[in-house]
Amino acid sequence: MRGVAGTAPSPELRATGVGALPHRDPDEACRAVLAAFPEIPFIPTLPNRGVLETIVFADAEHLPGGVIQDGRLTVDRSADPSGAMEQVLLDYLEGNAEPYGVGGAYGSGFHAMMGRDLSDALLVKCQMTGPVTFGMQVVDETRRPILYDPEYADLLGKLLGLRARWCEGVMRERMGARATLVVLSEPYLASLGSGVVPVDPGVAASAFGDIAGLLDGGLGIHCCANTDWGFVLGLAPAVVSIDAWTYAREFLLYADDVARYMEAGGVVAWGIVPADYAVFAAEAPDSLFTRFRDIRVRATETIDPDLFDRQSLITPTCGIRNAGEQEAVEIMAAAASLSHRLRGEEP
Repeated sequence: MRGVAGTAPSPELRATGVGALPHRDPDEACRAVLAAFPEIPFIPTLPNRGVLETIVFADAEHLPGGVIQDGRLTVDRSADPSGAMEQVLLDYLEGNAEPYGVGGAYGSGFHAMMGRDLSDALLVKCQMTGPVTFGMQVVDETRRPILYDPEYADLLGKLLGLRARWCEGVMRERMGARATLVVLSEPYLASLGSGVVPVDPGVAASAFGDIAGLLDGGLGIHCCANTDWGFVLGLAPAVVSIDAWTYAREFLLYADDVARYMEAGGVVAWGIVPADYAVFAAEAPDSLFTRFRDIRVRATETIDPDLFDRQSLITPTCGIRNAGEQEAVEIMAAAASLSHRLRGEEP
């Protein structure tokens, strides 16, 4: 049985993107996404437009006490954010997501996609910052990550959950999405078990549960680093998105967990196409096919082959930033082409 994070339709080796694109024109970015991934489009984030559209900042629009200082996002307790924090908690209990929407300055790609009819898509996907990464990147006046502050640690899942609920609703109501997926970008899950910058698994699980509890559609996790995959799979997200180019071997050390996860309806997004153009350009389409085929061979020693194919999604390794606009289009086209080949739609 699936957990509270919902499910995503079985992608059957279809392809999509991860989040960021290097484009500055949001309409052009949306056109590029829809040309590459019409069946599972993603809503692009556009960090090259300015700091407010970068990871963490883009989802800090309604953070109580949040201020940008010296290029960093901090919380200022001198203004006493307790009233705003209490309002977040009240809105969470009431499911009132309307005040937590994405403003145009924070999500130009989201607003550009609003005007498009995506009702023919199997699934519509958006990406936002996860609570662990958010809480480790935002600091207080002593430069301590707010994830280590019990009040903020409890708040983050609820605050981000309200934003995710708003996004989900807009994808359904304004874009016509039949199924929705909100994926949390969580590179800081690599800190699970770290003695240097530790992350409490209980705090991470609680925040994830708070977000999942507000959503009707799927909630996924993207981690482009290595982590405790048993913990991540145990959260039962609708989708687990990984950098399979770099970490497939480490991920498949948890093959039994992956098998149980897929059997329960979970989807693995295999980031097999390098998002860094310099790395991508050194590869040939056949090498991507061969690399994924080798992953499939290893995985299906444990996982039923039909199940593996049904519950697998093809993506770039991460958001595409280290590339020009046309280069990003090439990376997305390679992911789409690999998907078509794996599905027998092209030789």
